[in-house]
Amino acid sequence: MNFITITNIDAPELHIYHQFRENAFKADGSFVADSPKVVNLLLEEDVEVKSILATQAYYDAHTNLLSSKKDATFYVATKEQMQNIVGHKIHHNVMMHGIRPKEVALEDLDDNIIMLDEISSTQNIGAIARSAAALGVGAYVVPKHGPHPYSRRALRVSMGHVSMLDIHTYSDIVQTIKTLQANGYHIYAAEVAPNSTPLAQVKVADKWVILMGHEGTGLSPEVMTLCNEVVTIEMMPDVKSFNVGIAASLMMYRFRHLA
Repeated sequence: MNFITITNIDAPELHIYHQFRENAFKADGSFVADSPKVVNLLLEEDVEVKSILATQAYYDAHTNLLSSKKDATFYVATKEQMQNIVGHKIHHNVMMHGIRPKEVALEDLDDNIIMLDEISSTQNIGAIARSAAALGVGAYVVPKHGPHPYSRRALRVSMGHVSMLDIHTYSDIVQTIKTLQANGYHIYAAEVAPNSTPLAQVKVADKWVILMGHEGTGLSPEVMTLCNEVVTIEMMPDVKSFNVGIAASLMMYRFRHLA
């Protein structure tokens, strides 16, 4: 294992750990993860690791987990140095620079898919990924122009469980829906709409996609028209909607375990 003790936190090789904006990582598929729970799960899922920045205490505790990462560089820093890099107090002792797994083509995805349209909250991206992994929904289809599931906050909120999902990002939602339908998927739009199917009454197809809309505006009428069926979660009359992460979890649970 190649250990390098940090003396200068502004060294060029550590620049990746100073980055927080998603667009800093898109060119080469890099991502940064932090906290032992997240990093350790990613290591167990055999994600490609470029480097790890951690305290000696972390390395001492996880030698066996790290021993297979022979091509990675291991930077040793104090917790104070790490706090100076991120610019605020931290409660963990490890960060990791990895490379996102290759995207999976639509035709190679799992029979059960959670798909997002226009989701703007990185936290919701991560929460939905964690629920999908927990409930056994194996594929995650998201728009290219939105937050990526491997963005820093999404990884943290998912607790690293995004690594258990096959991911596909799309540019054209209309074409993507049509391609999925041609591949045998029944597309269920999650939306409050007239004549929609109550979630408790839905008949679940063998191959399905649950499509979730924007947190504020939901799914457009044009997109809903393309879907095979619109499904609504039953709510009290004076409540208009669920948080999209909660709604996605309820839908996935119903489709996976009560069909």
